[in-house]
Formats: sequence, structure tokens, C-alpha cells
Amino acid sequence: MTAPWQLDIGALAQAYAARTLSPVEALGSVLTRLDAVNPQINAVIARDDSAAYAAARESERRWLRGAPLSALDGVPISVKDNIPVAGMPCRWGSALYPAHAQLRDESPVQRLRDAGALLFAKTNVPEFTLQGYTDNLVFGTTRNPWATALTPGGSSGGAAAAVAAGIGPAALATDGGGSIRRPAAYTGLVGLKPSWGTVPRAHGLPEMLPGLEVVGPIARSTADVMRVLQVIAPTLLWPLDPLATPTPQLLRIAHWSRIAGSPVDPVIDQRMAAVAAQLRGMGHLVREADAPAAVHVFNRLAWPVLSATGLAAVLHDSTPKDDARMTPALAAMLVTGRALRAVDLFNAQAHQRALNDAMERVFEEVDLVLTPACAAMPWPAEQSHPTHIDGRQVDPRGHAVFTAFVNGAGLPALALPAEPSPDGLPIGFQLIGPHGSDALLCALGLAFERLQPQARRWPLPPPSESQPA
Repeated sequence: MTAPWQLDIGALAQAYAARTLSPVEALGSVLTRLDAVNPQINAVIARDDSAAYAAARESERRWLRGAPLSALDGVPISVKDNIPVAGMPCRWGSALYPAHAQLRDESPVQRLRDAGALLFAKTNVPEFTLQGYTDNLVFGTTRNPWATALTPGGSSGGAAAAVAAGIGPAALATDGGGSIRRPAAYTGLVGLKPSWGTVPRAHGLPEMLPGLEVVGPIARSTADVMRVLQVIAPTLLWPLDPLATPTPQLLRIAHWSRIAGSPVDPVIDQRMAAVAAQLRGMGHLVREADAPAAVHVFNRLAWPVLSATGLAAVLHDSTPKDDARMTPALAAMLVTGRALRAVDLFNAQAHQRALNDAMERVFEEVDLVLTPACAAMPWPAEQSHPTHIDGRQVDPRGHAVFTAFVNGAGLPALALPAEPSPDGLPIGFQLIGPHGSDALLCALGLAFERLQPQARRWPLPPPSESQPA
């Protein structure tokens, strides 16, 4: 039998409607699973059981009346700890942010609450969400549930680790340079980085990455990603039933296996070749292509400046005493950001504009772009980044060359699971589209999942050991 914590959003809604399961029972199952596995992975760093149970009882009454607020009514959803949730702290992975409860929700959270979702927990992040693994001085290291010695990536590592481990069927996260897509790939999940402006934001933390960071969902299927988007992106005209979405016809897809010759782990290469073949088998035209030079230029010359100046801007009033409470890596980034000049930021923005122009030209020739979600397999959880990929030395962003340019151009991108590695570690790929093609990406994701189904696997203790089924 299947325990409630194992059910996806669609299955929960069906069970609530049939009165075979209540939101209170589902929440209890998820919290029991949290107690069983979170000590091993450190994904959840704050929870509010009392408020979540109160919301679950209200949801139960609505379902009994046959009047749910949405498909998310009664669904437990965690929230990344750089997104304010009323009644819970929002530490941003930093000792500089107080532990007091927030007074109001950021607007996407408010939309989830208004839709009846059960906002039960906050998930861990790296300090100021600026690194590709998940560790900080406040809450410590988050671990990949598939191999707890390894990282789930970052900065949404806590969100992805929680969903993969069965601590809620979906999570609300952010993506400023790949922070949804890489952790989703490392944990066998689906994650959408929406087009810029698709998910309106207000009442959040100070902007660290203006024009780059967006809010999006992480879930176990494309259908559940779409169910969350129906709520947090109210201007999108999503179908009421994601599974009724038409399958896309012939699409022209460019396959970028490298960015300027940068190294990629051989097993990722193998899985990407299989994904390209699967897409061809679905009737799509997939051809190998080179990424525009502007992508590499953005990665090397623009992203470091935009992130460092963003940190310096957010911490412009900090004191030397405050700086001493940061991790050495972020303290060094802050020093770099403070030393950069206005002309450096101007030049970075010029590189970003050139990237936008280059990507517009790409999408004049093709409909979508296929890339790996990550260039490296997961590395040790306490280590900030892999130092070598396929035997070649790489810098701290060597694993992340396929993601930040998507943010720089404001494009949507969907991360999906490929076949796992021979030792069972998840591997993910990424589909990128022109601005506003979020629905097309999700439609292709649904079709890919239908034709290339993967049996649901669960990491950590099997269900019989963590909770009665």
C-alpha cells in the first residue's frame, strides 16, 4: 500500500474528493516522514505544525462540503528559506538575519495560502543563496537523500532534498542562476524556472539578483509543477487538468552538449545522448549545435559581477563585525563586490544585453534548446563545488555553466529526470524555450514522461521502516 506522504498532488486531491483521505491525515503522514528522514538530510530548518494543522482542518471542512479552493487545497508544500512566510523565520542562510517570525507572506506564498495549501516548513539554503551547494553557519549542511555523503546542489538544495525524500509533494523555491534546475536534477525531480515576470513578486527580501531571480516550483512530475504554477502564476492560462494538455507536434530542438568546450561528466554525456534519441523517437527534430559565444561571455564576465555587486548592494550598511559572521566564501565575494566599479556593472549589463540578442537569434532558428542541467555529478556535501570534471580542473562555476545564462536572458527552462547513473544517482536534463514558452515546455515535459516513464523510487529508509503504509 502507498502511504499518504508518497502521493503526488493529483492523487491527494482525488483522495480528498473521494473522502478516502483527509488533509489532516496527509499532513500527519508528511510530518511523520519529516521526523524519520530529516535528521539524515537536514532539508527542513523550520516548521509550524500548529498553524499547518489548523489550515488542514479548515481544508478538510471545505473538501467535506465539496468546495475546495483549488487543486492545492490541503496539499503540504514547503517554502525555501529566502521566501518570507508569515509566522515562520526567514534567515536566508545567514547569521545576519534575525530568527523572529515574519509578519507577512511574500506574494507567491500568499497565493498558495489563499488556494488552501498547507505551508508547513521552511527549507535550507546556502548563505544568501549564492552558492551551488547547500550549507551555512546557521543550520549546517543539507545532504542528498540518494547519497547522504553528497550534496543535493544549491541554492534550493533543501527544497529538492525534502521533496525527493517524501517531505511534501512539492516545494516553492527560487532560481537566480540555476538554483531550481540543478538541485532538481541532482535529486530526480522536475523543476521549472519560469519566464521573467511570470510569477509576480512583492513583500520579499531585498533583491539580490535584479532581473535574474524568479520563484518557481519543484515537484515529482511535470503535472504537479503545472498545478503549482496555476496558483502562483495567475495570468498563465493553464489547463484545469494538466494531463489533458495536448502533446506538442514536431519541434526543432538544438542540443548543446558543451558551452565553449567546457567539460561534462561522461555519464551525463551518455544520458544526454539517450534523451536526444528519445526526443527524436517522439518525432522531434533534434540536432547538435554550438551555443553562441555570448553564453560563455555571460558566464565568465557578467555573472560574477552581477552576483558580487548584488551582495554588496544588499549588505551596503553592514559593519566589519557583521562581515565577520559570514562564511569565508561569501565574505570574499562581498569584498569583491565592494571593489567593483560602476563601469564594471555597466559592462556586465552590456554582456547581458548581448546575450539576450544572441538568444533571440537562436530562437529564430529552433523552438527549444536541450542541455544537461548540470555539468558534474554531485560532490561531497560539505564541499562548495567540484574542482575537476572529467579529469579537467574547473572553477567554482564549472558545474553550473548550463544554467545562469537562462536567467540572464529571462527565459523559461524545465529540468526533467533522465535515466539515473549506473550507481543509481539521479541525472537531469534541461529544456529551454523563448520568453513566454512555459506552457510549451511543460507540455513537452508531460509527453516525455508519458513515453519514457520511470518507476518512482524512494531514497533513505523504505516505507516500511519510516512509516506504516
